[in-house]
Amino acid sequence: MDEEALFYLDLAKDKMEKAIRHLEDELLHIRAGKATPTILDGIHVDYYGANMPLAQVSSIGTPDPKTILIQPWDKSMFEVIEKAILAANIGLTPINNGEVIRLNIPPLTEERRKNLVKQIRNMAENTRISIRTTRREIMEDFKKLQKEGLAEDVAVDAEEKVQDMTDQYSKKVDIVVTAKEKEIMTV
Repeated sequence: MDEEALFYLDLAKDKMEKAIRHLEDELLHIRAGKATPTILDGIHVDYYGANMPLAQVSSIGTPDPKTILIQPWDKSMFEVIEKAILAANIGLTPINNGEVIRLNIPPLTEERRKNLVKQIRNMAENTRISIRTTRREIMEDFKKLQKEGLAEDVAVDAEEKVQDMTDQYSKKVDIVVTAKEKEIMTV
């Protein structure tokens, strides 16, 4: 196969991989009724004038599936961390006992579960759109290459490979989303 065609196939694969990784990262931040430190990833606190991620000023753990424990490295940070968690509006209320900050994860209601599934399906559709957009862009690149002298059989073969890649990554989206939906709907 032509080097230029291989370059565009690699580019397509890279873009589709990134779309899947982005979806997986987004899904990590969706609370499925289980305690996970990733719920706190977007929270930053003022640490002596510097805006720092919560994970860099404390130890975060999950002793059981319904609890997140935050242990600040500096005792003066308790109030700052509590305010940051409340301001983040993640639906969790911090409980401070002077040693650790405890976040209890409430069980999801049926309505909330259904809303989360809708949200996940929207994310999945956006990922599929991204994958199809990549396919369309690469197909256009192959048409341009063909006008510049790329053999027709090489272009057709490359287009088939891009379509196969698109189908594979669309199936990956389905697998990732189905697993997350199952996790959310499991009571």
